[in-house]
Amino acid sequence: MSLVAVDGGGTGCRAVIADRSGIVLGRGESGPANVMTDLSGSLKHILEAVEQAGKQADLPSSISEHKAVLALAGANVGRFGEELLRRLPFANSIVESDATAAVRGALGTHDGAAAIIGTGSVFGAQSGGEIRIIGGWGFLLGDQASGARLGRALLEETLLAHDRVIQGSSVTQAVLARFGGDPREIVVFGQRARPADFGAFAPEIFACAEGGDAVARKIIAEAVRWIEASLDTVMPPNCDRVCLLGGLGKPYTPYLSERYRALLKPAQGNALDGALALAVEKFGKS
Repeated sequence: MSLVAVDGGGTGCRAVIADRSGIVLGRGESGPANVMTDLSGSLKHILEAVEQAGKQADLPSSISEHKAVLALAGANVGRFGEELLRRLPFANSIVESDATAAVRGALGTHDGAAAIIGTGSVFGAQSGGEIRIIGGWGFLLGDQASGARLGRALLEETLLAHDRVIQGSSVTQAVLARFGGDPREIVVFGQRARPADFGAFAPEIFACAEGGDAVARKIIAEAVRWIEASLDTVMPPNCDRVCLLGGLGKPYTPYLSERYRALLKPAQGNALDGALALAVEKFGKS
């Protein structure tokens, strides 16, 4: 019996096969594995990645003999994780959200908290071996401080500045110019845009904020308020370790209050490392 760990998201899926102590024997990769977006496709890509890892490990055992922990985007929403669990061919399987594994990977065995901020956002903490996750509810109803929400806020501010409800700035002028000076085109874009399309504005917001742009700084200040409120909610007592993960973790760092910056520590590992650690904890002795 070998252990399988999988980290799957919207852009791809990675798998490792390891012995019971967690020593990696083989690795594999395949396509997207967001179970909410495409459950059948996710299953296909998961099995492809695991089979690839098995070949690299040169294991004679069947995939049905492995015990697996799968950390997957979308597993925390609806019944998608449960449905995938029914279809998996492994001897024993646990399906977790990718955020759970990311928190475990970042913190290792330490207690602490983590903010995972990219196109979306989710927050988590580990205390006494227990992991708690908050947020991650998607662009329409959650994902505060995410790149997608930053981009939407910039377009909103641009329209308000055009209507002279608020004072505009260089960044709102640049955005309006990008749409040919026509605010109606911003509305059309907003109706069709996906979270990643809104998130594409995030680097510009941070660049302009660094240059002192008032609107960009206002947007980031509001987002930081959500980050700190979320960390306050999820952090364990006497927390002395916070990890900022995701593509926007580093850009947000200088805007956090000193209290939170003093707690920042580098991540010890990634979500795949976390999934493997969970597999060792759950199945390593069985």
